[in-house]
Amino acid sequence: MPPTTHLLYLHGFRSSPRSTKASQMARRVASQHPNLRWWCPQLPPSPREAVALVMRGIADWPRSSMAVVGSSLGGFYATYVTATTYCRAVLLNPAVDPARDLMRHIGDQTLWHDPTEHFHFRPEYIAELRALEAGPLDRPEQVFAIIAKGDEVLDWRDMSDRYPGSRLKILEGGDHALSDFESQHLDEVLRFIDPV
Repeated sequence: MPPTTHLLYLHGFRSSPRSTKASQMARRVASQHPNLRWWCPQLPPSPREAVALVMRGIADWPRSSMAVVGSSLGGFYATYVTATTYCRAVLLNPAVDPARDLMRHIGDQTLWHDPTEHFHFRPEYIAELRALEAGPLDRPEQVFAIIAKGDEVLDWRDMSDRYPGSRLKILEGGDHALSDFESQHLDEVLRFIDPV
């Protein structure tokens, strides 16, 4: 495969491009891979609108040299992207059944890193999530998932079962945020992506 020339980062639920992992990755790309096209959009609360925004944004990207990194709900969206484009994907504690898991979050929500920012998670978003479920991947070898057994939000067994044939890095401890992402995982993520 050619080196990655275009990299998409998809943040998680109640998150943003200002999240810790997105910021760490953006800094690394800017300092060490200045020729890599980097895009980390603010995703709208509606899953249908979020994926429409992403697919419009990458419409002219070269499929063979693009990659996507997704964290949590962003990992669910990244799974849809790789299922559609066959690009390389890195999934960080990916949500595998957000329609089930986010039922209890319907209503007013705030962003993790800025509680003054509110959004409304609407009941119809559950059906939008169901419509984006990708099914088994045609090219599972294109996927690298980092999964923490210590994830306090998602069940690591669900995550590891979802990606047969993919490269899995199962952490004995860890947490949902992958707090040690920069020191323990970022180099490995970039090696898998192989950026220009």
